[in-house]
Amino acid sequence: MSPGEPAAILGDVHEGGVHDDEGRLTVGRVAELLGVSVRTLHHWESLGLVAAARTSGGYRTYGPADVARLQRVVRYRELGIPLADVSGLLDGDPDGVDALRRQRAELADRLDRTRETLAAVDRLLHATEHGPALSPPEQAELFGADWDPSWPGQARERWGDTPQWRQYAERTADRTRGGWASLAARVEDLESDLAAAFTSGVEPGSAAAAVLAERHRASVAEHFDCTHAMHVCLARTYVDDPRFRAHYDRRVPGLAVWLRAVVEENARSRGVDPATAVWE
Repeated sequence: MSPGEPAAILGDVHEGGVHDDEGRLTVGRVAELLGVSVRTLHHWESLGLVAAARTSGGYRTYGPADVARLQRVVRYRELGIPLADVSGLLDGDPDGVDALRRQRAELADRLDRTRETLAAVDRLLHATEHGPALSPPEQAELFGADWDPSWPGQARERWGDTPQWRQYAERTADRTRGGWASLAARVEDLESDLAAAFTSGVEPGSAAAAVLAERHRASVAEHFDCTHAMHVCLARTYVDDPRFRAHYDRRVPGLAVWLRAVVEENARSRGVDPATAVWE
């Protein structure tokens, strides 16, 4: 209802419209002017919010004071005030002010939740489109000097339509800088243990190697669910992609090939043939 409408509606009461012989508006005309249904007006009357007069034929009619009161009901309903509290506001009951205060508190709380939801959507949108919400210097600090900030964008172009990318974005969205630092520390510990195991001669297929393979798969699962077949597919890239191979071999030459063998043997022990494994 616009600021000019109250006067226009009351003017319509005096100037005509659909009315009875005394110039009072009919229920249908009032419903039309207020933008509510006739049934709603009947309901409000049953609650005692307004009392319509009756014509000799038994039809409800409303005078200027009635319409003004109904306008207030509409206004309070637009503000979300429960009908149970509207009567007190209409009649000047002190408890009516408490109803307004309660409504304001509820709206403020709802606004806070909406802002939180909007911020969460923004974080998810950023994670979906750009990857970690970290500056390039922060990424280099946390992920190492060989990290390229363009990699998340390249990954999105390649896998942006996959369920795994959506999982990655969802899990990335709310991860704080502290969360990324903790994750980076866990990866560092894992890769140090992988290098130590390789150096000490741990054989792919051994119990010790299987433990490391599962730790590595769990590390991947921090970003998206990773089956053993998917793990095999990732391990292939550790050898075939020069960037991944350089990353692992920088620790110990030959680590990438050994890690692939560890992952494949672990998958084989769990019923997955590495030769035929595909991305699921």
